[in-house]
Amino acid sequence: MALSVTGVKNARPKDKPYKLADERGLYLLVTPGGSKLWRFDYSFDGRRNTLSFGKWNDVELHQARERRDEARKRIAAGQDPSGKRKAEKIDANLFETVARNWHASAKGAWTERYAKLVLGRLEADVFPDLGREDIDAIEPPRLLDVIRKIEARGAIEMAKRVKNHCGEIFQYGIAEGKCRRDPAADIRRALSKPRPKQHRAAVSPSEFPAFISALRKFDGDELTKLALNFTLLTMVRTQETRFAAWPEFEQLDSDEPLWRLSAGRMKMSREHLVPLPRQAVNILKRLKELSPDSPYLFPADTRHSVISENTMLYAIYRIGYHSRQTTHGLRRCASTVLNESGLFEPDWVETQLAHTEQNKVRGAYNAALYLKHRRTMLQWWADYVDREGAGLRVVASQSQ
Repeated sequence: MALSVTGVKNARPKDKPYKLADERGLYLLVTPGGSKLWRFDYSFDGRRNTLSFGKWNDVELHQARERRDEARKRIAAGQDPSGKRKAEKIDANLFETVARNWHASAKGAWTERYAKLVLGRLEADVFPDLGREDIDAIEPPRLLDVIRKIEARGAIEMAKRVKNHCGEIFQYGIAEGKCRRDPAADIRRALSKPRPKQHRAAVSPSEFPAFISALRKFDGDELTKLALNFTLLTMVRTQETRFAAWPEFEQLDSDEPLWRLSAGRMKMSREHLVPLPRQAVNILKRLKELSPDSPYLFPADTRHSVISENTMLYAIYRIGYHSRQTTHGLRRCASTVLNESGLFEPDWVETQLAHTEQNKVRGAYNAALYLKHRRTMLQWWADYVDREGAGLRVVASQSQ
C-alpha cells in the first residue's frame, strides 16, 4: 500500500530503525532519534544499491516520488543513478562551489557594494587557479602560490584580504563537512609584510593659513572650488563629497541642518551624520543655483555623472601644493587643528571622521553619537577656517 502524507507525518520513532514502504522501491526510514529519511532501493548490473533522497519534511512525499521516478528512468536507459549523484557530490566539493555558497550565506550582513567587491576579488584572483579543485585537497603551499601571485603585482594589502576571504571559505567548508582544515591559517606568517602606512600629504597648522588663502584665490572652475571648501568644512572623504546627492540633506532651513550619509555610501558601511556649519549651508545654496536640476551637488559630464576622482586634487596642484597637500589630507588638517586646540574630546573628532576607532568608545556604533558636540565643533572649525584665511590667527585656548 502506498504511503499517504498523513501516514508520513504521523510516523513515530521506535527503539530500532524501521521502514515504511511506498511503491516501486521508495520507502521512509524512521530512526530512533525521530529522523524520517527517504530511501530508494534498486538493482543495477546485478548489484543492489540504495539512494538517499533527503529528509522529510525538507523533501515532501510527492518530491521523493519524483526523484524515484527520475532514478528509474535512468536505470531503464542503462545508467546508474548513483553515478550522477557522485558527480554532483564532486561538484559540491569544488572550491568555487563552496566559496559561492559561503558568499551567499555571508552577504546578507554586507552592503551590496561590498558583496560585489568580495566576489570580484575571488573571481579575479582565486577561482581561475583553485575554483575547480577539491576544497579538501588544497594544501597550504598551493594556496600560498595563489596569494603570492597577488603580492607579485605589488598588491600586498589585497593579498592579505584575499587570504582572509579564503580562510573564511575554508572555515565555512569545515562546518559544512566539505573539508577538514583551513590552510589559510597555516600561510599567515609566510605572507609579505605590508608597507608602513603612508599618511596623505597635509600641510602643518603653521602652513594652513597660507593654504586657505591660496584656495580662496583659486580662479578655476567654481564647482571645483566649492567642492574643495565643502570637503574641508565637513571633514568627509573625497568619495563622499563627489557622490553627495540632494536627498541626503535635511533641515537646511533650521538651526540644525544635517547631512545623512547611508551605510552604503560609507567606507565602514555604517550610516554617518554630519552636522552642517553655517558656511557649509551657504555652499549648498550656491550649488543649488549652479545646478538646480541635478540630483547631485557636484554634477559633471563623466561616466558617473559627478566630478572625477582627481578633480579636487588637481585644483590643489594648481594653487601650488603638489606633493604637499591632498584632498584626503584635508581631514588630517582638521583633525590636527581640532585635537591641538584642546577644546574638543578626541572621541568627537574620531566620530566626525567616521573612523573604526569609535568601536573602542561604544560597543555599538551610533550614527548620532556626540551629534550636539560635533555640531559645536564643526562650527568652530568653519569659523577657524574663515579667520585663518583672512589672516586672523585663532587662539587655541579660547572657550567654546
